[in-house]
Amino acid sequence: MEFITSDKDLWAAVPEDEAVVPATNTLLTWAQWRNVREQWPAGLPVAIAFPNDADIEDLSPDLSRIALVVLHFPKWTDGRAYSQARLLRGRYRYGGQVRATGDVVVDMAPLLSRTGFDSAVLRAGQNPEFAQRALGFFPAYYQGDVHEHRPLFNRGA
Repeated sequence: MEFITSDKDLWAAVPEDEAVVPATNTLLTWAQWRNVREQWPAGLPVAIAFPNDADIEDLSPDLSRIALVVLHFPKWTDGRAYSQARLLRGRYRYGGQVRATGDVVVDMAPLLSRTGFDSAVLRAGQNPEFAQRALGFFPAYYQGDVHEHRPLFNRGA
């Protein structure tokens, strides 16, 4: 998993009050995307910041055009984005990048990885080195996840 900082982020958000002009590495809100998706050039990758209170199924028709889906955690105790990521990876077989933003803390790193996130922007004061280390705390999990679908008892010796 990659932990993104503002100086390492390749994607640039378009402010809500500005017109959206198709360009490389453009990050749009869900509302902005719905307004421009018909005119968006077919070969130009785009990133979409998708709200955690919306149905991820609404995004599914456009997944082949989207390089990055950004899912938001308004509070670290709000786990709806975990479900959205799991659905993207499992049900819709989304192969692009899934990023966590918002109130993302170090302790969330293992579950972020297990549910399909491959990058995260940690909230202020969180150490990316500690988050990377948290990914190795457990050598295996009993339940299946997006990386290993079989439960531990069914994986063989």
